[in-house]
Amino acid sequence: MSLHKLCFFAVLAGIVMCAARGGSAPGITKVDRPQPNAQPAGPAQAADRSLFLPVQSKNIEDLRAGKLLVASRGLADPNFAKTVILLVQCDAQGAVGLILNRRTKVSLSRALQDFKAAKDRSDPIYLGGPVDLSTVFGLLRSSAKIEGAQRILGTVYLISDKTLFEQTIATRPNPGVFHAYLGYAGWTNPQLQMEVGLGAWFIFPGDVSTVFNTDPDSLWPQMIRQTEMKVAANEPANLYQSARAERAADMGP
Repeated sequence: MSLHKLCFFAVLAGIVMCAARGGSAPGITKVDRPQPNAQPAGPAQAADRSLFLPVQSKNIEDLRAGKLLVASRGLADPNFAKTVILLVQCDAQGAVGLILNRRTKVSLSRALQDFKAAKDRSDPIYLGGPVDLSTVFGLLRSSAKIEGAQRILGTVYLISDKTLFEQTIATRPNPGVFHAYLGYAGWTNPQLQMEVGLGAWFIFPGDVSTVFNTDPDSLWPQMIRQTEMKVAANEPANLYQSARAERAADMGP
């Protein structure tokens, strides 16, 4: 998928801030395109690399669309701290992802006021990332192929074309199979590869249930615990041998 081929439609970035202040949210006013490979500031890197838990896969070749990036506990950058990100692009032009677990309190009916089909929709819009908050993406679960959409994994499709987005909203999809995201996360390939190498991200295989989890706030805690259980599971023999050695030392000759 080429960023040059993506057609985005604009949403005023202030809707989330307005919602936080209790103000009114403006609707969509124009069509826009983000700059290819626009990058947010890189995540903070821990001085002690030993603080990072091992990633599920350390091979940068495993970075591709459909994979999940889970922020390590040591990643302090507020743009990405405690996030779970679905990669929707990872090619020569760079990597693009959508944050799955930052659900806002702004409803689609407020965010998409220019679309009649969005009227009365109370399901919330998500913050997809810190880059270009004037753009909106959709993720739709469909067992049938969707023309004009990009298949990301399994039955999950990325919708980035304005017309297709309008058509999708008009079908009134259930919130359990459709999410809209404001903005996105972006990296150059060397940047993301370096961060993975430093252990800032855990790499997980993507799955539909994670993308459309009904409790996105629970995603990061659940997945970070999986990495910790994996570390413990990898070292039972060493722990057992250490315990035996300590016991023998305590008993003496």
